[in-house]
Amino acid sequence: METKWLEDFVSLAETRSFSRSAQLRHVTQPAFSRRIQALEAWAGTDLVDRSSYPTRLTPAGETLYSQALEMLQALQTTRAMLRGHSAAGQDVIEFAVPHTLAFTFFPAWVSSLREKFGPIKSRLIALNVHDAVMRLVEGSCDLLIAYHHTSQPFQLDADRYQMVVLGQEGLAPYCKPDAQGEPMFKLPGRAGHPLPYLGYAPGAYLGRVTELILKQASTAIHLDRVYETDMAEGLKVMALEGHGIAFLPQSAVKKELRARRLVNAAPPDVKGLEMAMEVRAYREKPVGKDSAKGTVQALWTYLASERPRP
Repeated sequence: METKWLEDFVSLAETRSFSRSAQLRHVTQPAFSRRIQALEAWAGTDLVDRSSYPTRLTPAGETLYSQALEMLQALQTTRAMLRGHSAAGQDVIEFAVPHTLAFTFFPAWVSSLREKFGPIKSRLIALNVHDAVMRLVEGSCDLLIAYHHTSQPFQLDADRYQMVVLGQEGLAPYCKPDAQGEPMFKLPGRAGHPLPYLGYAPGAYLGRVTELILKQASTAIHLDRVYETDMAEGLKVMALEGHGIAFLPQSAVKKELRARRLVNAAPPDVKGLEMAMEVRAYREKPVGKDSAKGTVQALWTYLASERPRP
């Protein structure tokens, strides 16, 4: 039995809706349903009455709900006690960061902090976007740093979480230049001759933003997906080798653009092939005795003063 199953079940008991709880838990509804079924298999009995709407718990489910609240609270308390034993770690700020930002934005951002805020001790937890968000939701990091676009918002309760904008990031198509310095593959391509496309794996955050770019382009874009991965760095390496076009964050390709190892694959007359995103920091609001580490609070106060909330 996994702790997240109990957290899913508590959410379902409180929302009485599979779809709403799946949204709050940052998973698809089918995946959320499978986790509830896995918990029922572990318990050996039905916990949810699926014949009613809104969803109701069975008598066994009501019993587990009250016990789950106590168990989860006990686990949170135990973790807080264990962390209290590590005084040396009190000044270390734990960041949950999606892989792309961990490679590109984060190192330069920390350098700028040293100049303006002062040195910090940090622990970087690099994950996919979903798992990075879940680190914050589960209380397993101090700050989450992630991309944000209005078409792909995180469903984080504004009453529970705070946010500041750290900067802007552009997403655009790049490829290797030819011997004359021109793009090897120039968009938009042709219907009978699509361009090799290096894409993000299904479900990747930047992949969803890229799909929006392609849908909103001023002309039809003809691409042939020849490779995919969920990491922008992986796509960049393939683009540098001349395998195709990849939509990449500007912070990931700054050095390569200066060295002319990559060029923009979109000619000036093809509009709409670049998207602006925000880079945001999130944290759970300190409440009562669960006050933030002093270093975290100091950093957050600085960030909030530097970047006004939109």
